[in-house]
Amino acid sequence: MKPQSAFLACAVLLASMTPAWAAPVKTAIVQYRSGTNTADGFLALPRSSGKHPALVVIHEWWGLTPWVKEQAEKLATQGYVALAVDLYHGKVTTEPSQASALMRGLNRDGALQDLEGAFNYLASRPDVDSSEIGSIGWCMGGGWSLQLAMHEPELAACVVNYGELPRTPSEIQNIRAPVLGNFGAKDRGIPPQAVDAFAAAMKRAGKNINVKIYPGAGHAFENPDNKAGYRPVAARDAWQRTIAFLNHTLITSP
Repeated sequence: MKPQSAFLACAVLLASMTPAWAAPVKTAIVQYRSGTNTADGFLALPRSSGKHPALVVIHEWWGLTPWVKEQAEKLATQGYVALAVDLYHGKVTTEPSQASALMRGLNRDGALQDLEGAFNYLASRPDVDSSEIGSIGWCMGGGWSLQLAMHEPELAACVVNYGELPRTPSEIQNIRAPVLGNFGAKDRGIPPQAVDAFAAAMKRAGKNINVKIYPGAGHAFENPDNKAGYRPVAARDAWQRTIAFLNHTLITSP
């Protein structure tokens, strides 16, 4: 088998040749079981029939914004059943101080329960291949994407976009899914040294890890709502890397 980097390079080329919005998708707000409670999510479905790979999509500290829903729709155009969870249960903000307060006030056990519930909901759907479920998140959601990988042994792929990274050997040992990471070289919260240390620790533990650090990019460089920090070229490349990784990991791998 060719090295994963070769697969990614080839798949990136194919992804770049495919229009991001090749076909409209079906969307709905759904409720699913989260422990003894219920949680809501934004569901985006491919138009094709049959079973599909699926993704738990995890929002930034702003909440379940239109941009995150758009990412779920874009993933659905690529053939994925995408469920964007709402960890804040209806609360959304554009104010950094409020976003910080929402993130700090998030109950970690409850949030993980919502993510596990989302995974189980997707696995139960007749249009989902339960062996091909991954996670993807940005900022706060990137860290939660890794948390789900640490706690859900059946997760098949994990994408982290400038999210908080695990540090302890026990946390890293619990990550079974292949991980793709996209980070900014000027991110003061998650500096390149931390990314390099995480990647090295993953490799020492025999884990599947592929990270890229984008020069000139800071935190949240993929979101155009981040007017000062948005880097369209880097964002486009990160998206192509993501689709290439997911297609290889969830679709073409045996």
